[in-house]
Parts: sequence; structure tokens; C-alpha cells
Amino acid sequence: MPSSLKQSKSPWQLLLLAGALAIPTLAIAQPASKPVPKVAVNVHTELTGLNHPWSLAFLPDNQGALITERSGNLRLWQPGKPLSAAITGVPAVWLEAQAGLWDVRLAPDFAKSRRVYLSFAAKDDKGEPHAELGYGTLSADGLHLENFKTIFVEQPALESGVNLGGRLVFDPNGNILMSLGDNNQRIQAQQLDSLRGKVIRLTPEGGIPADNPFVKLKGARPEIFTYGNRNPQALAYNPWTKDLWETEHGPRGGDEVNILAAGKNYGWPVATFGIDYSGMPIPEAKGSHLPGMEDPVYYWRISPAVSGMAFYNSSKFPQWQNSLFVGALKETTLIQLDVKDKKVMGENRMLEGLGLRIREVQVGPDGYLYVLTDESNGKLLKISPK
Repeated sequence: MPSSLKQSKSPWQLLLLAGALAIPTLAIAQPASKPVPKVAVNVHTELTGLNHPWSLAFLPDNQGALITERSGNLRLWQPGKPLSAAITGVPAVWLEAQAGLWDVRLAPDFAKSRRVYLSFAAKDDKGEPHAELGYGTLSADGLHLENFKTIFVEQPALESGVNLGGRLVFDPNGNILMSLGDNNQRIQAQQLDSLRGKVIRLTPEGGIPADNPFVKLKGARPEIFTYGNRNPQALAYNPWTKDLWETEHGPRGGDEVNILAAGKNYGWPVATFGIDYSGMPIPEAKGSHLPGMEDPVYYWRISPAVSGMAFYNSSKFPQWQNSLFVGALKETTLIQLDVKDKKVMGENRMLEGLGLRIREVQVGPDGYLYVLTDESNGKLLKISPK
């Protein structure tokens, strides 16, 4: 669900129930799960005053972390020190609805190269907006991003500032993957000659890896790694199975957690568990499960508006082992999923009483959980079990 939409649960549930009675796209039952035992948590506010923070990347050797603000600023945070001024050298962004500065990720060889990758929306020389990806070199003092180079520009220009994706992750071979939303051009998510509604895979310099799944298919975009993805909000490798997991906004209902594999079709918009914002069926939908299309490993009938996610793989808090933490924007909560192999076994909610939109989730090098809240007075919160 787009992060700009907020509704009370009662009309949402009524419309969704009406849809469930009328539409075959909600026919399959929710994956079996049981509540994860509640664990009381300590919440410590590390930062306030962030302008819609979007992403967090920890620097090595206790150098702090880089934080993006959707408004276009990249900041350096070091515990016990004031938040830095905006880091110079960051490209100008197009700020509109969900568009702006998105993800920040460090190159796998950052300790040597100090290369920092950013995803963002920007206007070209004609004034047309595009989703873009690039990198620069972080200065030794962490206050300048030098020699920024754009290595990917989504074509054609964006139709609007919604359903844009923007998440990044490096694969084990050092290639970079980027999520691209359908930009409300629903059926293009199924079209291999379009980059809308895809996860793409590029070399660190923006080239096409030779083993991308559609490199040799005539008429297909060679950047494509997966398709049929509506609006992917997080990408992360499962540290135990090494699979690539993704969270994805559904429309009204049908937020998903998927395991992504090269060349696979994840269904949108012909296979979905959601309905349109009007309460009517998605026009292209033909069911919730279709042959040749991948089912989610987990989904929600009522969209929490899932966002960033992180697998917990630290020895700091054993009670959190085998957990996947997922932020929620609309339902202003942090969701804990109990993961076993390639299945989600149960679900727990935390931070509900704070009423804060959770945008980003990361596990710090100290084993604590860190989240960013998507607010005009955004916060960085440090979380641990009591």
C-alpha cells in the first residue's frame, strides 16, 4: 500500500470483507501461522529531527552510520555526537509523493573503496523524472561524497511519484539489485520489455551481468532479475538459507513477503490477494494463485504497508534468533516474523503504542535493532528485549 495513504481500520476491513465475498483474488487462506511469544522491549531514542528518513547503513569499525532523508539529504550519525550537516556531493532529487532520496548501501569492498551507492528519483535535462542509481566515494571525515556517478536511469520517464520501489542489495557475487515499482502502470509489471514492476540486477558499474535471466531473450530488458512485483519495499538475503527475500506493497490488502529467484514471475497484477482502492477488483486480476507464477511465502489480507526488513543473525539476543523484522507504515508497528528455512511460522507485533510509521529496519554491529520512523520529525530508535 502506498505510504501516502492512511485510513482507519473499520472502513478498510469492511471494504476488504466485501471484496473477499465478491472476488476470487482472495480465495486462498492466509498461510498458517501462530503468534510469536510477546517480548517486552526497551526503546531508546538515538536521534530526532530527521526529515522523513528512509534508509540506514552502518559504517565499519564503529564509524557510525549513514542516513538518507527523502528530502535529499545524506547524513552521518555517530553515537554521542551531533548529527552531521548534509553530506556534500549528493545528487539533487525530485521530491514528489514517494519520490526523493531512497536507499543507501555500502559497496562490499567499502573498507578499501569507500564507495557508497544511492537510489533516488531525479529530473533529467528535459525536466522529466526518473528512478536512478549511482555511487560516490565517501571522504575520510565522512562529510563529502566525491565524484558521484550515475550508473542507471530507468526509462521511460516516471508517470507519477507513487509505486517506485527504490531498495538496493548486493548479491554474493558483488552485483547490485534494485527494486522498481509499477508506477501505477499495472500490466507493465508483466511485460518484459518494460522495467516497471521489476527487480533489476546490475554490475557495480551499471553493466549487465552475463547470467541475468533474460539476457538472451529478444525484446526483453536484460536488466530484469524478477518481474510481476508491484512495489518492492525491502530486499535482504536470508543469512541461513542464502535466499533473497523481498517485502512488497499490495493494493488494498495483499502485502507480501516473497523469496525472489532469477527469472521468476511474482504475479502482479494478474495474481494478487488484494483489491483496488475503490473496493472493486483489480481489473487485470484472475485469481490469487496462477500456474507459472510464484506465491508469496507470507501475506496480509489487510495491508500493514510493509517497509524495510532485516533478518536477526546476531548472538546478542538469543530470543530474537530466527526472526525477520519488518517495518509497517500504515499500521505503525514493527512486525516480528518467526522464520524456519523458507517458511514463516508465526507473527508478533511491537512498538504499536508509539504510533510511528516504521520505514527502515537494520541490525547494528552491536546486535541491537535500529529503526527509522518516516515522519517530518523522524527518529532513529534503538531497540532491545527487556
